[in-house]
Amino acid sequence: MTAVQIIPLVILVVMFVAATKWPLNIGVMGLVASFGVGYFMLGMSDRQILEAFPATIVLTIIGVTYFFSMAQRNGTIDLIVKGCVRMVRGKMLLLPWVFFLIAASLTSLGTFSPAAIALLAPAAIGFAYESRIHPVVMGAFIVNGAHAGGFSPLSVAGVLVHDIALRNGFPISQAGLFLASFALNLLLSVLTIALFALLGRLRDGAGVRGQDIDTATGRPHGQQVLTLALIAGMLVCTLGFHMPIGFVALSAGLLLAFINVREHRSFIGGISWSTVLMVAGMITYVSLLQHVGMIDTLAGEALALGAPLLIALILCYVIGVGSAFASSTALLTAFIPLAGPLLATSSLSPSGTIAALAVAATVVDVSPFSTDGALVVANARDNDRPRVYKQLMFYAGGVVLVAPALAWALLVPTGVM
Repeated sequence: MTAVQIIPLVILVVMFVAATKWPLNIGVMGLVASFGVGYFMLGMSDRQILEAFPATIVLTIIGVTYFFSMAQRNGTIDLIVKGCVRMVRGKMLLLPWVFFLIAASLTSLGTFSPAAIALLAPAAIGFAYESRIHPVVMGAFIVNGAHAGGFSPLSVAGVLVHDIALRNGFPISQAGLFLASFALNLLLSVLTIALFALLGRLRDGAGVRGQDIDTATGRPHGQQVLTLALIAGMLVCTLGFHMPIGFVALSAGLLLAFINVREHRSFIGGISWSTVLMVAGMITYVSLLQHVGMIDTLAGEALALGAPLLIALILCYVIGVGSAFASSTALLTAFIPLAGPLLATSSLSPSGTIAALAVAATVVDVSPFSTDGALVVANARDNDRPRVYKQLMFYAGGVVLVAPALAWALLVPTGVM
């Protein structure tokens, strides 16, 4: 490995450490590092540096978060949540599954996972205290549900993984990726219920009882009816006619904006700009690593181990452990290219291997050090927050130990995809 390859790799490691230790956007660091490495080390122009800028993915994130920020503000999301909760009719142990399905529905329609959890966590954790369900169980279910739907063909993560795989020469099945993620998160949720029931912690007597939460739902008003119709229209356009979700979501959002022009600035503020920066910066920087041959060199050294299944398992654990402390999206953009040479020189299924990496990277986001897990802790009762933090950390540790191996075992050696 040459100095031209080692220096960018060291910079990448420093970026991940800095983003883990301080609240810095790794995408901004990626763009700055792309300029530093590309301009000063490689003599590239700004156009050459930005050749791999992921315009399609950026547009998808902007469009989807723009539309769903309006859906949240006009009460459509709240209406859906309350309507679904009323369906349990007092069967409180069904509540975690209700929120699992709501979270999966939101993300499968295009809501970014942290956004879906941020929308649902206040109601979900509140219902957990009211029904005496352990808040860690409820938190795990909304996180698992968000990731269950998080790799649909409409979702930001689904489009991201598919596009990165396609860029690196191994197209994958979008439907297979979605179904694999849904099935594994569903299985993990079943195991969670079984574990807490076995430990006698499913019903929680230590939580603080809160006030009754209003689940009354009225008839949807004009904006909510239109929003629901637009969601249906987005499904038809993207799934039926294969239209780009970014443009479709922006168009739907613009229709809603015309109805509520006075609040348009707040809708723009609902766009997940931090995610835009993170994805754009990481993909741009990783493309430079590929340009200097670092990805191929690392993959070649890994392939020297001579056991493709073992290499795939190692990749699943490395991305899983890393995602518990850093951005899963950022790690996916870095690790999927590493799988390219492995898939090119082995009989491993591209769809199965990439799906295993994607699941391993996201299921560990229940960690309180990640955005998703932190949202669960933040919505616990004030005097119960330390307990929830501690128990969620132990639970996340178990997920980090089990989930990558589970994803690998079910998707890579079996060849089901």
